[in-house]
Amino acid sequence: MNVEFIESKIQEIIVELEKEVMEVLMDESLDKGRTNLHMKPLSSTKQILENALESIRMVDRLAKEDLEK
Repeated sequence: MNVEFIESKIQEIIVELEKEVMEVLMDESLDKGRTNLHMKPLSSTKQILENALESIRMVDRLAKEDLEK
């Protein structure tokens, strides 16, 4: 499994999410409540991606350890 490739693609997605976050934060037409409503899915998506990446790393590490036995 090419973890580095997966990592780079997830990082690209996270960079795009962060751009969207900045757009929401800079949108002065949104009040605090609407800003929070727009931010929740973005922050949740980022957390899910980070958790998935950590899981992929762990599976890869465990697979390599099993191969060494």
